Amino acid sequence: MEITVDTAKQLRLTAEEFELIKQKLGRTPNFNELCAFSGMWSEHCSYKNSIKWLKTLPREGEKMLVKAGEENAGLMDIGDGLGVVFKIESHNHPSAIEPFQGAATGVGGIHRDIFTMGARPIASLNSLRFGNLEEDKTQHLLSGVVHGIGHYGNCFGVPTVGGEIYFDQCYHTNPLVNAMSVGIVKAGETVSAIAKGKGNPVMFVGSATGKDGIGGASFASADITDESAAELPAVQVGDPFQEKKLLEACLEVIQTGAVVGMQDMGAAGIICSTAEMSAKGECGMRIDLDKVPTRQPNMKAWELLLSESQERMLLVAEKGREDEVTKVFTKWDLPCSVIGEVTEDGILNFYMHGELEASVPAHELVLGGGAPQYEREFKTPKYLDKLNSFDAASVPVPKDLKSVAETIIQLPSIASKRWIYTQYDSMVGTVNASTNEPTDAAVVTVKGTKKGLAVTTDCNSRYVYADPYKGAMIAVSEAARNIVCSGGQPLGVTNCLNFGNPYDPEVYYQFVNAIKGMGEACRKFDTPVTGGNVSFYNQNPDGPVNPTPTIGMVGLLEDIGNKMTMDFKAADDFIFVIGEITDDINCSEYLHNVCAVEYSPAPYFDIEKEYALQQKLAELISKKMISSAHDISEGGLFTMLCESGFNNELGFSLQLKDGIRNDAFLYGEGQSRVMVTVSPSKLQSFKEAIGDFPCYQAGVVTEGEVVVDGDFWGNIQWWKEKYDTAIETYLSKEEAGSALSSI
Repeated sequence: MEITVDTAKQLRLTAEEFELIKQKLGRTPNFNELCAFSGMWSEHCSYKNSIKWLKTLPREGEKMLVKAGEENAGLMDIGDGLGVVFKIESHNHPSAIEPFQGAATGVGGIHRDIFTMGARPIASLNSLRFGNLEEDKTQHLLSGVVHGIGHYGNCFGVPTVGGEIYFDQCYHTNPLVNAMSVGIVKAGETVSAIAKGKGNPVMFVGSATGKDGIGGASFASADITDESAAELPAVQVGDPFQEKKLLEACLEVIQTGAVVGMQDMGAAGIICSTAEMSAKGECGMRIDLDKVPTRQPNMKAWELLLSESQERMLLVAEKGREDEVTKVFTKWDLPCSVIGEVTEDGILNFYMHGELEASVPAHELVLGGGAPQYEREFKTPKYLDKLNSFDAASVPVPKDLKSVAETIIQLPSIASKRWIYTQYDSMVGTVNASTNEPTDAAVVTVKGTKKGLAVTTDCNSRYVYADPYKGAMIAVSEAARNIVCSGGQPLGVTNCLNFGNPYDPEVYYQFVNAIKGMGEACRKFDTPVTGGNVSFYNQNPDGPVNPTPTIGMVGLLEDIGNKMTMDFKAADDFIFVIGEITDDINCSEYLHNVCAVEYSPAPYFDIEKEYALQQKLAELISKKMISSAHDISEGGLFTMLCESGFNNELGFSLQLKDGIRNDAFLYGEGQSRVMVTVSPSKLQSFKEAIGDFPCYQAGVVTEGEVVVDGDFWGNIQWWKEKYDTAIETYLSKEEAGSALSSI
């Protein structure tokens, strides 16, 4: 067939990129080669519209064991000869079309990024965004995504220990499904995604290849439209039991010492893993595609190159040790085939039954090599004028504060997510230390040591929409605050950057300024960005989703026995708010959902005061001055008090603060505040430790009654019932009943 610019455009390459490919090859590519460039130069693989800004993020730190972006996931030292491996990625577009498989394969893919480095995954988290929960479409997407995450994670045997879920109309068509995995590896047992050594065999291991997922990387690099459902073959199909076998086989084969390098066949499939491993090792490969195990007959060369069938790895072994590798995979009943060998010329040559089907320089395909890099135009969004014109004085303080609190605590983004998390196995592997002792960040044990890891995902996209720079700083700061509230020391960040179309100057403004804010906050907290994922083209017919730079953060507890929980411990304990209390209702759930104010600036935030707060809190925890700690975030102080009371069914008596609007005090989301409780026996020493740091004595813990400024607001069980059942009331009886049967 004749290859023209129209052929390139059908493969989502631009005319300019088609010309660039011809220059690099010195000829017109054939169809197989053009498909290879289409996959590798997609936004999903090449980061062509984002890499210049990503490079401005802090990417080095004394505890980093590999450079950011060098491997499949970040790797940081936690002492005792151990490293923590972690990464977060998106599976948004597939989940919008086929929510169950889209979410399930997102979980499978992120776990493979961890164990391909030689680490055993020990914990999974997620960050999810959906539209209006009252709409049938949202309920369909929510149900499918949650079932997909639960099915894959539960079968694979890694606990889902934490996450976050928000509901906003902007995610109606394009939900966000971000999955994070955390693993542990011993020093000296990591494996690099590299190919080297002329004549070394290239081996295909894992599930056979099919036509599912073909072109998935390109599919993820375009807007969701009414016609996207026609691209269902671009959604992969996962098998968690096969992945469990692959995990054990990969960790076992590493112990043989026969493995030179290994990489997951994720986005863009075989072409991606062969290109990236070869480029990293400055070598090439000869691959016989007809030797790739397939589950469908007569697959074409381009289909084999681009298939994203799940549970597959590309492995380079030492020559002469193929049998050692094969023996391990045969033991685990997994396909294992030698499909080629490493060469020295830097060229990827793909053959089919002896016929050369494609010949491409590996370097020209990859990020950091020949893949194009762009810096798009950006301009200040017009909507920011509306935000900045907001005047809080135009919003009257409600007289019936209790009814407002009742509304807020039942908002889907605030209320209990038990309908969701009861479908996840949070205890498999017995590492979860937060199950019966709730913590702001999930805390997991590092077996064989006294150590613990505090892990969290955080981002309030409404804040980022209101101020991309400040909002991204808040996302990093809240993640760090959650870890500190749990007794941990923040270590590092992985990010999942979910934005609209980068060719829209207002969207690109959001992206650029979010990167700048994220970088400043990460430098302040000494949490380098170890890697992550950029997901552009998250659009609804009415426009882009809110900018959502999700932060995955890992922290270290040297002694897990020193973890701090968020639940009240005893009646008569004193309640304090540490940090500056501001007269601020900006961007709050209260303002948006109760007062119906769509446009308002981001809430109060000062990064220096945030840092000082976290340092003070860490000091109080280390000196055992406090009984509980809970950061004040969405829903404001009243919601946090309720959440701290639920676990032990303890209530609170709260005193409003003079000089602060009652609604701002109860429901405002001004940042850099933490609610702590102090036992009477430690009150004096606590006050001495606090010194002149901003601190307000807000009330006391009660036996169960909820009292606000002297008014009785019922008991904590009543509030817990409202909080626990809110999401279930939105869902069909069939759906709610099926999930509740497992509680």
